[in-house]
Amino acid sequence: MRLEARHAPDAGAVRALVADGTSVADGVATIVEAVRTGGDAALASYVERFDATEGASVLVSPAELGAALTALDPDVRRGLEVAIANVRAVAEAGVGEPMDVTLPQGHTVTLRELPVRRAGIYAPGGRNPYPSTVVMGAITARAAGVDEVVVCAPGSHPVILAACALCGVDAVYRMGGAHAVAALAHGTESIARVDVIAGPGGLWVQEAKRLVSRVVGIDGFFGPSDVLVLADGAADSALVAADLLAQAEHGPGTLSVICSDDAALLDAVEEELRAAPDTGAVAVTVLVDGPAAALAFSDGFAPEHLELVGVGMEALAPEVRAAGCLFVGREGATAFGDYVAGSNHSLPTGGAARYASTLNVRHFRRRMSEVRIGGAAGALARAGAPIARAEGFDVHAESMEMRETA
Repeated sequence: MRLEARHAPDAGAVRALVADGTSVADGVATIVEAVRTGGDAALASYVERFDATEGASVLVSPAELGAALTALDPDVRRGLEVAIANVRAVAEAGVGEPMDVTLPQGHTVTLRELPVRRAGIYAPGGRNPYPSTVVMGAITARAAGVDEVVVCAPGSHPVILAACALCGVDAVYRMGGAHAVAALAHGTESIARVDVIAGPGGLWVQEAKRLVSRVVGIDGFFGPSDVLVLADGAADSALVAADLLAQAEHGPGTLSVICSDDAALLDAVEEELRAAPDTGAVAVTVLVDGPAAALAFSDGFAPEHLELVGVGMEALAPEVRAAGCLFVGREGATAFGDYVAGSNHSLPTGGAARYASTLNVRHFRRRMSEVRIGGAAGALARAGAPIARAEGFDVHAESMEMRETA
């Protein structure tokens, strides 16, 4: 882990430490277009090239899912069941009911909230399997009311397949990368297109999501992970260091930051970090002159994960405006949120927490207005027709006026 001390609280400078200028756009565009136009034949060529399925069907069979669940370590199964229950409870709390609004002219507009029909969850299969990502995506989609949930599981690791079985997904595909995203977005002869694609992944996966976002909903673009800890002198340096090091396990590009108004705490944390093995992650310590300055730094940084530790910092919780997920108190390790707290671990990265949200049921639902004009046609026509004519749309005006009854 590379350790840097920053005494000037410049959030932009800290983020620049892990900036990645790698461009994969041209390669992704070629793959996505090939799958869009070539369907299963093109997809099969990429699966054979990148996914090493060794002749196995791209679609994982129910028997294989069942076998993976049977063979799953009992402790892992119990942990996943806790995660599933907690994520489901939090997700279902976010589902809204239709709302009727009666306007002064006498007509009604009903705000209807509807789930999409099909969702695709991407579970990365890089250095390690991530069954927790299956839980976060599939359970949230189910809680949203999605009819069909499918998972792309490159590598088809048994623990991933077992998690898919526990979550009750409808299909699991043994593929990953840009070609998997393209197949989900555009569909092929054997894979039905989805309405929303959710889940993290590498540069090629994220670029593919960006490219297909004009034809399918996506949850966002996910870059390197990060955590920011705001701590005062009462914090336990060993616990703070453990949280920073835990985040570093995500590998190169990860950014772990502690911001404090206590120089002695920073010194103690730095000592713990220096002894840690190099993971390619970056750790930064920032000294500020008080909680207000720490909050200003945090809002500028807009962390994926934000921990507040110590009475002075914990008091800032109601004022936090830009964080993917907020953890308050000594026991609030980010790792709980990654697995079993019930909050979702698919969070905005790279400062996107200024405007983006954690994965939630809204990503799998959409609002639709149902309008019933009735006897309000006359009043609305008298109001709307002049606006339409001012915009040069005379037939719009006539369309309203033809319905005028009062």
